This record gives sequence, C-alpha cells and structure tokens, in this order.
Amino acid sequence: MEFSKYHGNGNDFIILDNRLNQVNLSSAQIAAMCDRHFGIGADGLMLLENREGFDFSLRYFNSDGYESTMCGNGGRCITAFANSLGIINKKAGFIAIDGPHESEIFEHPGIGYMVRLKMKDTQLREEFADGYLIDTGSPHFVRFVPDVDSIDIMGEGRALRYDKRFTPGGCNVNFVEIKPEVLWVRTYERGVENETLSCGTGVTAAALVTALTHSDNKGFFRIRTKGGEFKVFFHLSGDEFIEVYLEGPAAFVFKGEITV
Repeated sequence: MEFSKYHGNGNDFIILDNRLNQVNLSSAQIAAMCDRHFGIGADGLMLLENREGFDFSLRYFNSDGYESTMCGNGGRCITAFANSLGIINKKAGFIAIDGPHESEIFEHPGIGYMVRLKMKDTQLREEFADGYLIDTGSPHFVRFVPDVDSIDIMGEGRALRYDKRFTPGGCNVNFVEIKPEVLWVRTYERGVENETLSCGTGVTAAALVTALTHSDNKGFFRIRTKGGEFKVFFHLSGDEFIEVYLEGPAAFVFKGEITV
C-alpha cells in the first residue's frame, strides 16, 4: 500500500489516496500503522476519497484506529496532498464529518505550504467553573492557566478528557496561557491519548473562547504551540462565530510503501 506522510506544526498524519475505494483497513491495522515503534508513526490516518459535488472528501482516524471527528491540521495537510496529486490547484472545496470546508494554499519557501482552512460556524456550548466547552468540528474543553509550561498534561488532561461531564464521547482538552500578542496553547487529544505538538481544532477553540470570555473581538489571534505557530481569524456575530479560518504550515515529510 502506498502512503504519504505530512505534518502540520508537528501534528503528523498518514494519508492514503482512496479514490478507487480499494482501502479497507481495520481499527487494529490503522493503529499499527500509526504506532511510532512498530509502524510508520503518526497522530492519525486520513483517507482521501471521492464525493460528488466536492473536490474530495476527508475521513479521519485517530491513532487508536477509530474514525473520529474533524481534524483542523488534517484538513490543511490533506489539502496539500490533494494539490500534489493534481486534484486541485491551490484551492479546494471538500467535505468532512462536520460538513463542507474550503481551503487555500499559499506557498512559502522552506516550509512547503501555508494553508488556510475555513472551519465550521460555532458557538460556546457550555460554561463551567473551571473552563469552557466549545465544538470547532471536534469537542474541546478550554481552561485558562497562568503558566501553561507547568501543567501536568498527562495527569490533568487525561482526567478532564474522561470527566463524566463529557460522556459518552469525552473531549479534547486545551490549556491556554494569554501572553502579550500571542496565546500559548497545549492540547491533550482524545484518541491519541497524549499531548500532541499542536491541534488545529484546539487552537481554534482557544482563540474563540478567549475572544468571548475576554471581550476581545479583534477577529484575529496568533497562537503558539510546541510544534509551531498558527493564525486564527473569525467574526463574532451575536453569540455565534462565523467566517472562522485556521492558517498554518503543512509540510510533506516522506512517502513510501507498507505491507499491512
């Protein structure tokens, strides 16, 4: 089986071209391919498939092997992959599990591509004493902290990910420190069950919740993660966020063949 490997600020993916509908992988096989010691290694796996009325469709699986919700960095990386296949020419209209998306590629020397992805319209789902729940294509719990570097991501993140408030599916967990001119974000991702170097839907959630809770509707945030920097653009209309865009690098790593 031929595959390509991409990453978006360290959030890495195996991508397969399934336009001929010949890929039929079990959860165990996907998990084995994503394993960093015995497989290719990735935070998730994506299938690029045909869908009438769109340039392509995106199906996303976490590294545990199970199909999951929308992946922002995955959407940007699969756009770059589709461009490399000649399916699109720098602009795409595709569909994912949370609905239709638009994306656009800007080439930057040294980093492969800069890709801007339109996210779903959304609004705050629930406010708690210790944080905020919002769905940016995937459910995210956002907690503000004074020092994000000191957070026990595995301990606190895992506890919140499995908190009974978020049953049955659980949620992703983001710790956000507000710094001058930038938000510093760390994310514990469900399905990966670990901290990832960056999370596209997570940084989007962090930006939107910050705007809502800190009365900051300038419509733009720079966000820093362990893997790199993003830009999130948005417009707040009443209590709904519209025209939400996630922008950041998407880089080709390598391609190869694997026997599954």
